[in-house]
Amino acid sequence: MNKSIIIAEKGKVEIVEQKMPVAGKGEALLKILYGGICGSDLGTYRGTFAYVTYPRKPGHEFSAEIVEIEDNNKGLKKGMIVTANPYFNCTNCYSCRRGLVNCCTTNETMGVQREGAFSQYITMPIERLYDGKGISAKCLALIEPFCIGYHGVKRANIKKGEKVLIMGAGTIGVLAMFAAKLFGANVYMSDIAQGKLDYASQLGADGVILNSSVESFEAKVNEITKGDGFDVTIEAVGLPSTFQSCIDAVAFGGRVVQIGVGKSNLDFNFTMIQKKELNIYGSRNAVKEDFEQLIECVSKGEVDLEKIVTNTYSAYEAGKAFEDFSKDSGNMLKVLLQF
Repeated sequence: MNKSIIIAEKGKVEIVEQKMPVAGKGEALLKILYGGICGSDLGTYRGTFAYVTYPRKPGHEFSAEIVEIEDNNKGLKKGMIVTANPYFNCTNCYSCRRGLVNCCTTNETMGVQREGAFSQYITMPIERLYDGKGISAKCLALIEPFCIGYHGVKRANIKKGEKVLIMGAGTIGVLAMFAAKLFGANVYMSDIAQGKLDYASQLGADGVILNSSVESFEAKVNEITKGDGFDVTIEAVGLPSTFQSCIDAVAFGGRVVQIGVGKSNLDFNFTMIQKKELNIYGSRNAVKEDFEQLIECVSKGEVDLEKIVTNTYSAYEAGKAFEDFSKDSGNMLKVLLQF
């Protein structure tokens, strides 16, 4: 049998026995090694995530060992450690036909619109697998969230020396910081949790802003930018207030990137977009090139992803992991499950 983690309903995690999956043509059988609890998984647990239905097997950040695989043109073999692209696109919609597969109109992400990876064993299409190139299994499970931040940063076309503000010092925000620094930016982080900001500083942020009030936030932005505003602001929370902060903090003629996902609407003075002549970019998922580029980057030691891991639980303690993370997310950055 195959033990799996299921979020049965809001706030309820179960470990259940499921049938052992069988790899079909063009698929590989994988043994999961590590899985990361991401913001969408936590949102599913809390009942706040926009796209999910119940019951749901969560998980789309993972590393795995290949147990069975057919001959393939990717050089993948039994025993290799891999990660995967978890976003399933339809191939037929207008987005897919134009090659914009990450924003497929009927996209199904593992753990959200389709069953996730939090099982002892899963099957995956071989075309979605990526050789870990010697990266540790623990670190390899962090490639997918790194891709999310990296894709958003690339959307903004960040240049060396630009000032970038990231709203939200959670995993995606911190990984977006790593990505922006790869492009030579000076990166500042903002959050309501001082603990997360302290950690962001330790991880290399050039400065932090505790978002305790609108007035103090504005004053700090003006102090850092000498009243000019940031060249780029990135929303990595998914709240109306943090999107508004991005609009407020960005320079005239600046760029705003929306990565965060939420359920709430925002009523705001949209004329500010025209007045500032802003460029606003949505950033959804990631693409093949993001995975390939970041695996190469991490394998060369250019970024140490393991330092963002604050907590590791046995997969069979998943209920406790979700409960702890939900209660203390201000002091926990990346939470991994070891299978």
